[in-house]
Amino acid sequence: MNNLIHPLPAEARNVRPPEQMTYPFCYEPHPLCLMAAEEVRREIALHADWQEEIAEGKMLGVLVVEGGFLAAFSGTLCRRSTLPYFVPPVFDLHGTYFEEEERRISALPMGDERKRRSQELQQWLFGQFTLLNAHGQKKALLDIFSPKIPPSGAGECCAPKLLHYAYSHRLHPLCMGEFWMGRSPKGEIRQEGHFYPACQHKCKPILTWMMQGLDVEPNPMMKDYANVVQRLRIVYEDKHIVVVDKPSGLLSVPGKDELPSLQDILRQRYPAAEGPVIVHRLDMDTSGLMVAALTPEAYQHLQQQFIRHDIEKRYSALLERPLPVGQEGVVDLPICPNPYDRPRQIVHETYGRRSITRYKVVENCEGHALMHLWPETGRTHQLRVHMAHPLGLGNPIVGDRLYGQPARRLMLDADVLAFTHPATGEPMRLTKQVSYD
Repeated sequence: MNNLIHPLPAEARNVRPPEQMTYPFCYEPHPLCLMAAEEVRREIALHADWQEEIAEGKMLGVLVVEGGFLAAFSGTLCRRSTLPYFVPPVFDLHGTYFEEEERRISALPMGDERKRRSQELQQWLFGQFTLLNAHGQKKALLDIFSPKIPPSGAGECCAPKLLHYAYSHRLHPLCMGEFWMGRSPKGEIRQEGHFYPACQHKCKPILTWMMQGLDVEPNPMMKDYANVVQRLRIVYEDKHIVVVDKPSGLLSVPGKDELPSLQDILRQRYPAAEGPVIVHRLDMDTSGLMVAALTPEAYQHLQQQFIRHDIEKRYSALLERPLPVGQEGVVDLPICPNPYDRPRQIVHETYGRRSITRYKVVENCEGHALMHLWPETGRTHQLRVHMAHPLGLGNPIVGDRLYGQPARRLMLDADVLAFTHPATGEPMRLTKQVSYD
C-alpha cells in the first residue's frame, strides 16, 4: 500500500468524480479537492514544527487519484524538500553535488568567477530534472523550456511534483488544485484558504507537457466564448461614437489566444470607421460601459479627455466580506506586472507605478460589501488589486479568479461613464443597471 495516498473523508463517497482532469490555469476547485485540502489542514495542525513557516505563507496542492489523494508543498518546508505525508520533489537536492558546490560558491568573493560557477551550477540542476507525462514519456526541463532557460525554481511547485509522483506510481489523476495557507506575501496577493491557478511563467510550459495524455477539461474562459460575444449590447451610437456594455469574458483588444475581441467586433459592425476605435479598455473579466470612436477626430478628442481626467468612470463591485456601510477612503499603491506570473499584478515600491482609487461602501448584501469605486489612474487590474491586497482593503472582489476565488463571473461592473461628446460638445452620462443576485 502506498502510504502517500491518503483517504478522503467518508462523505466523498457521495460525490461524483469529475469527467475530465482539471484545466490548471483557470478552474473552480472540485468538491473532492476541497475535501482533500481540509484533510491537509488537519494534518498540518498536528505538526507544531511546521506551524511557523506555514503561518508566514505557503502554497500547498492536492491531486485526487483513484483511491484517495496526494499532497504537496511548493519549494521547501522547514528547510527540507522531503517530509512525511507529502510527495517528494522531482529531484531531491539534499546530499547532492548541488549542496557541496553551493557552499563552495558562497565562500567565493563577489565577481565573475562566482557568477560563472553559479550559472553553471544552475544549468547542472536543470539537467537533473526529467519530467513524465501521462503517456509515460520523459522530457528534461531544459528541453521543455528550450530555447529559453528555465526560470529559477521551475519544477518545484506543487502541481509538477504531484503529477510526476502519480505517473511514477501508475496512479490515475482525477482532479487537482493548489491553495494558500498563511499570510499574504508583501507584493503578491494571496488569501488564506483560496485556491489559485498554476503560474504562467514557471508552470505553464511544464504542465502543458506533463498533462499530455490526460483528458483535460477545456479552458473555462474560452469554451463559452461564442455566448459571451452574443451578450455584447450597444447602449448608444451615432456617426461619431458608440457606447457598448461589454460582457465579462470578452477581450477589449486582440490577445494571444486569437479570440475575437471588442475591437474586432466593432470593426466588423462599423466597416467605415477610420483610425483607432478602442479609446480605453476593460479587463477581460470586467463588464460594463466602454466608449469607442468611429472617426479619427472623435478618437483624438476622447483620448484627450481621458488624459486630462475629464471623463468620469464609476464601478460597482461586490466584495467577499462585509464592511461598515458608509466607509469611504482612498487606496494608493505602486503596482506593476508580475514578471513571473502574468497577467497578475504585484505591489512593488521600486518598479510599481502609482495607482489611486476612491471608494465608498454602499451597503452589505448577504454578507458581501457593495462598493462604488472611482479609479483616478488606469493601471491594469487596479481595482482588483486595490480591493484584494492587504495594503488596500484586503477584501477581494467576488469571482476574482486571480486575486480571490473564482465564481460564475467577476462581480465588477463599469456602471457609470460620463464624458463630453467629441462632435457636439454635449455632456454625455450613461449608466448601467447592475444586479448581483
